[in-house]
Amino acid sequence: MARLLGEILTWVVLGLMVALTCVVVVAVIFRYSGASLSWYDEIAGVLLAWITYYGAALAALHRSHIGFDDVLLALPHKARAVAVIVAEGLVLFFFGLMAWAGLEVLDILQGETLVALDWVPVSITQSVIPIGAILFIIAELLSLPFYWFDVMHGKSSEHAVMAHGETPTHGPSAAENSR
Repeated sequence: MARLLGEILTWVVLGLMVALTCVVVVAVIFRYSGASLSWYDEIAGVLLAWITYYGAALAALHRSHIGFDDVLLALPHKARAVAVIVAEGLVLFFFGLMAWAGLEVLDILQGETLVALDWVPVSITQSVIPIGAILFIIAELLSLPFYWFDVMHGKSSEHAVMAHGETPTHGPSAAENSR
């Protein structure tokens, strides 16, 4: 399941990056030729937001967000377990709240459209908030067992990457590599 989600998110983020690049290049060509696209700025902003939300979920799946491994690993075993549980609980609570608020925003924005493309509902562009938050929660939950194992055994993925350029020891790729 984690591998499938990782593959899907990778392709979605890659596709969004290609789309953003194409939109900006086309806009530059049009502007250079004396014409201007009225919609490119708005669409580029939407694509950048989508890249951010889906990319954050992908990073969560691989536990690639900024962390404090040194502090966590310096704690006694039981305190480390409590710290992981509290931190994960806060992250899940925050993104659950974000998903709920995102759904509320979608209700408020019903009937609104983009300024430059009045046939595109704002609810489509803003749907990334609850979708991205839910994907982040799923990614956290899928990678949590691997992260828990590593932390409880004193392993730091940050140290492995810095010292040897290795990929993180936890996450979906670690489970598949051990098979």
